[in-house]
Amino acid sequence: MRKIIHIDMDCFFAAVEMRDNPALRHIPLAIGGSRDRRGVIATCNYEARRFGVRSAMATAYALRLCPTLTVIPGRMAVYQQVSGEIRAIFARYTDRIEPLSLDEAYLDVSDSPLHRGSATRIAEAIREDIRRDLQLTASAGVAPNKFLAKIASDLNKPDGLFVLRPEQVAEFVATLPLRKIPGIGEKSAQRLAAMGLHTGADVQAYPASELLRLFGKSGQMLLERCRGQDERPVEVSRVRKSVGVEVTLPADLTAVEQAIPILVQLEQQLWPRLQRHAPDGRIVRQGVKVKFADFQQTTVERSTPRADTGLFLALLREAWARGEGKSVRLLGLGVSLPQPEEKTEERQLSLAF
Repeated sequence: MRKIIHIDMDCFFAAVEMRDNPALRHIPLAIGGSRDRRGVIATCNYEARRFGVRSAMATAYALRLCPTLTVIPGRMAVYQQVSGEIRAIFARYTDRIEPLSLDEAYLDVSDSPLHRGSATRIAEAIREDIRRDLQLTASAGVAPNKFLAKIASDLNKPDGLFVLRPEQVAEFVATLPLRKIPGIGEKSAQRLAAMGLHTGADVQAYPASELLRLFGKSGQMLLERCRGQDERPVEVSRVRKSVGVEVTLPADLTAVEQAIPILVQLEQQLWPRLQRHAPDGRIVRQGVKVKFADFQQTTVERSTPRADTGLFLALLREAWARGEGKSVRLLGLGVSLPQPEEKTEERQLSLAF
């Protein structure tokens, strides 16, 4: 039986800013781009969230929801430094650490002799170390596997701890809303709801053969999660899967020809990054992302062994046409890199009919 801890920092970027500048405490605060330059909110503190402000929201809209919102640019170098300090704290307790981003990670403490082998006490100690040494707060989930630990860490946010013991798993997943399962997006949840599937218990009672027929490997993964199963180990070394660049435009574009110079600029940013992560230049797919003025977005991808400028242009035209005349506010380019072994568990669940 594994003992997995998922640590998730509380509103990390904003928390660092409030720590370093006390004047920013206790006011609605967001990290993001300015309204004048079509900025987007990267994260915000809990005071801002009470007004409905959320990450990935347009700054202009966030300011309409919360006119007193203070928006400041991010300091990525500082966040990276603090993230390294957080991981150094993790390393006091285990060397089996899987970072997911700057502000969250899985820790496997199954074999740790610390705190008499209690994962709960280890999680408490880690949170206390972060509070004492860095003046920041973290939330943690403790569970027998990664899937459950990640869900648990969100249940007592902010600055909370939730422990899910093995004997509690069956009851917990039975009442778990499917939309809480990582990989189940809003559209997938709607499709499952249309089938009468809302909770783990609903999936458990549904004919497994029908789920497998409809959803294939994704259906198998859904069955496992709704039984509380997740055999993925904590991976100390994670292989990069993709490289991408994007830009939110200072003004909407109304014709695809206007986007071609920006496409070229994005390619110039992409090539050095691709060279760092794939020196041989090999890829498996390349794609173009377009976000329209109404915030709807589309992505067009094609399989290819090498990134191709001409293909980027063709994909751009195809993506643009999907807007049926809508203006465009964001452009992005990306490539998918070859993987030693594709792992179904790490993909977004695809529950399309």
